[in-house]
Amino acid sequence: MNKTIITVVGKDTVGIIAKICTYLAENQVNILDISQTIVQGFFNMMMIVDMDDSAKSFGAIADELEQLGDEIGVKVKCQREEIFTKMHRI
Repeated sequence: MNKTIITVVGKDTVGIIAKICTYLAENQVNILDISQTIVQGFFNMMMIVDMDDSAKSFGAIADELEQLGDEIGVKVKCQREEIFTKMHRI
């Protein structure tokens, strides 16, 4: 399984989840887990996704999601699971 961690952070607006999830579905990226919260008007979402069935490379999806985030006013970052895990060990 090709797991990736996607984080989305920014000012809360209508449609953030819909736009990110629509992009993922269109690119055959399966959402395995999702958590989102809104704190004092700021949106924060973390997703664990499986990119095995996507025809696009990790780099292409990461770049396109970052661009989509810019369009909707949020920051979107993608990290491979192994990198994310190593960076966030205590």
